[in-house]
Order: sequence, then structure tokens, then C-alpha cells
Amino acid sequence: MTEQIKISSRNLNFYYSDFHALQDITFDMHKHQATALIGPSGCGKSTFLRCINRMNDLIPGIRVEGSLTMEGQDLNDSAHDVVVLRRRVGMVFQKPNPFPKTIFENVAYGLRVNGVTDREYIDARVEESLKLAALWDEVKDRMDHSGLSLSGGQQQRLCIARAMAVEPEVLLMDEPASALDPIATQKIEELIHDLKHKFTIVIVTHSMQQAARVSDRTAFFYMGRLIEVGPTDKLFTRPENKQTEDYITGRFG
Repeated sequence: MTEQIKISSRNLNFYYSDFHALQDITFDMHKHQATALIGPSGCGKSTFLRCINRMNDLIPGIRVEGSLTMEGQDLNDSAHDVVVLRRRVGMVFQKPNPFPKTIFENVAYGLRVNGVTDREYIDARVEESLKLAALWDEVKDRMDHSGLSLSGGQQQRLCIARAMAVEPEVLLMDEPASALDPIATQKIEELIHDLKHKFTIVIVTHSMQQAARVSDRTAFFYMGRLIEVGPTDKLFTRPENKQTEDYITGRFG
């Protein structure tokens, strides 16, 4: 089966005012695969992730050069509607951030913001999204309870359901399990494994074990540069670059 390229970065450079945060980043992320971004703190992983849905646009003084495309469309084109882009590219953050609303309204939120009023359709999307997030059986009898009443791991799965409700093509995850205990982390990892058949997933993780468990491909970033990218099993067992080998064997980072 030929792997289809979903997102393509070519000589991407990113600046926070005078700080050159990303330098000539070139690689592809494949459709219906999970790509892990690894590397020490401050190496550019989250900055790159936020380039994909233009979350960095909210920061004053940023500048982007080079090309970042999704199925051939330039994501940084001024004509590209950011609202439409963020509907196509969902985001899950490091700490669970449910809204102070009911479980139902947390998941329905994106649909309502996008002008959906059909109650049957909303009900169906909420149920399907909670099922995809492996949360439905735990919350189906208390949909009118606050999303804040859930445990940390459940809250993160609720946020994943919220991101999926508007049927995005891509899910970005910025260390989605770093605030969770080992059991909740395992559930999130199992979820990523199941979801990549439906979505293209890009995940930032500090845990190399997690990258090895959940991703098909891994990209190693260091000091704003992409050092190496390739199939996860190969990168972890036979890295081509000495810096990659030093990082994954714990010699630095």
C-alpha cells in the first residue's frame, strides 16, 4: 500500500521576533499514521506542531518562511481561512482543558460554534465522538454533569472527543499524557493507536518509550533543527545520526 503524504514541510523557518526557533525543517507526515516529534525541551517540537494549525499566529512578532502544505494547500497562504483550517486540524493540549459546561456541551461546543443546530445530528456526533474517545460507556448516564467532574484521564479523553466532534482530518497532540498517571496514560496511548486509522496524528512527546509505542514515524528535533526522521522502529534501533543515537540512549537531553 502506498503511503499518502498528508502534511509536507519544506525549508520551514520560524522566528519569534529575532529568535530563529525553527531552521529549514523538511519532512513529510503520512496520512493515517502517527508521527511523533521528540527532542529535549525548547528544541522546537511544540512550535512546529503549532505551525500546522497556525496557533502561533496569536503571538505578536512571529515570522514564517518556507512552505507547510496539507494535501498541496499552503497553510500559511493569507487567503487560507484559519477558522476552516482549525476545523480540519484539531488540537489536544498538554493539560486537560474541559470547559465549565456539561459533558455533552463540551463535545457539542465545536459543532455549535460552526453553526450546527440540528439536534439529532449533534446528538449523534457527540455519541460517536465519545465512543471514539473510549469514554462513552463511562459517561453516557451522566451527560448533564460538568466536564470538570471527571478524572484527569477522563477529562483528556473528553478533550479528544471535543476535538473529533467536528470531524477533523488531522489531530495534533502536545504531550497529551504528560499530566496523567500511568493507567490514564496507557488509555490515551491505546486511543492514539485506534484513532490513526481515522485521522492523521502528530504527537509531541517527551517520553521516548511513548513515541516507540504509539508512532509509525518519529522526527528528532534538536536546537530548532530536524536532525533525523524515519520509521520509528528504525530510528530507535538503527539511527543514522550520532546525535539521535546519543539522545535516545540517554547520553544527553
